Amino acid sequence: MQNSTVTDNKSAPAYDSVTNNIVVAALYKFTRFADFEQYREPILNNMLDNDVKGTLLIANEGINGTISGTRQGIDNVLEYLRSIEAIGSFTFKESYTDAQPFYRTKVKLKKEIVTMGVENIDPLQSVGRYVKPSEWNALISDPDVILIDTRNDYEVKIGTFQNAVNPNTETFREFPEYVAKEMDPAKHKKVAMFCTGGIRCEKSTAYMREQGFEEVYHLEGGILKYLEEIPASDSMWQGDCFVFDNRVSVNHNLEKGSYEQCFACRMPITVDDMQSLAYIKGESCPHCIDKATDEQKARFREREHQMQLAKKRGEAHIGSDVIDVIEKRKAAKIEVRRQAEEANKANAE
Repeated sequence: MQNSTVTDNKSAPAYDSVTNNIVVAALYKFTRFADFEQYREPILNNMLDNDVKGTLLIANEGINGTISGTRQGIDNVLEYLRSIEAIGSFTFKESYTDAQPFYRTKVKLKKEIVTMGVENIDPLQSVGRYVKPSEWNALISDPDVILIDTRNDYEVKIGTFQNAVNPNTETFREFPEYVAKEMDPAKHKKVAMFCTGGIRCEKSTAYMREQGFEEVYHLEGGILKYLEEIPASDSMWQGDCFVFDNRVSVNHNLEKGSYEQCFACRMPITVDDMQSLAYIKGESCPHCIDKATDEQKARFREREHQMQLAKKRGEAHIGSDVIDVIEKRKAAKIEVRRQAEEANKANAE
């Protein structure tokens, strides 16, 4: 993996210390991270110390996630991650916004940093051929190339490349089943694949190679890198790109797109969806109104209520990971003070 160099965006708004002053960094690296479990709390503490929000997944196979914060905060966290010997340099992509896209700070221990559910798929051993954004249009214009969108169905529906095949998967775990049913190495000689930031294609192309597909390509840096480097006038991208944060989607300029999100089912929703009788903020939308139980709806309703109360108090509705660490810090400080008081008392005696 090469460490990415973040360059000025041809189409997207650049970082601005006044307006677009929140840096959003998407990163991943496949690596041998044998002692990853002991780094959960140090990484989380570093993010909290720098007021950086978002989620990082760490596993034996590497690190993956998206984080956001001030320019200095993001730089500090990225530098700390690089200082971990098992991680070192890594690929990352940046975009900029005027509002914090995450509410919480999390570091999660996982079996996989992107879940396909197939044992022994190792992108460090074999992956598809990387194709730079500047060369992508020519590749996918080749009539002999089958272009596959490896993302989930709800992501594909709000935007994808021209002529891309939608595997209609609900999760990435279903992708191997799609390959088994629909793909044939003897028939599909050239396969091009893409995803949001590149990580799913590391796994999917490695899997395709293992299944006997020889000429497999994937978009280096994913959709986000393509949108960053290719002007809209030359683009073969259509629609918005779904992102896993409060922006929900970004347009070709990497600005917040036209979609919102149902906080009950997490599906992207349009303005028309929000006008529907099925839409109740935080509780239901046309996608999930008939799927959630009354108990689930009551839980969603209470969560929305708590979020609104937190907003009125000017607080973040934070997750248990952060609360646990804060409580541990408080306990540690109390213990330090207690020991200091006992030492002073002993000295006085």
